[in-house]
Amino acid sequence: MKRYISLSVVSLFLLLTSTFANAQCAMCVATVESNVSSGDSLVGAGLNAGILYLMGVPYLIFAVIGYSWYRSSRRDAKRKVRWT
Repeated sequence: MKRYISLSVVSLFLLLTSTFANAQCAMCVATVESNVSSGDSLVGAGLNAGILYLMGVPYLIFAVIGYSWYRSSRRDAKRKVRWT
């Protein structure tokens, strides 16, 4: 039961904060447009690099969790073989 409650709380939190994250994209677009129109394209390149960095972090987290899960399941399988 505790697992479902904590999952519900996390899901609700993510649902409520997603609108704030969506609103920030318009600010980034406005910043890049104003800097490009004034001739400064370094800010746009920096924002693009930051976006790629932020996009890669969840994939890295999922990869680490997946690898840990894989290692744990292999370790458990070896333990079962030893006991039988």
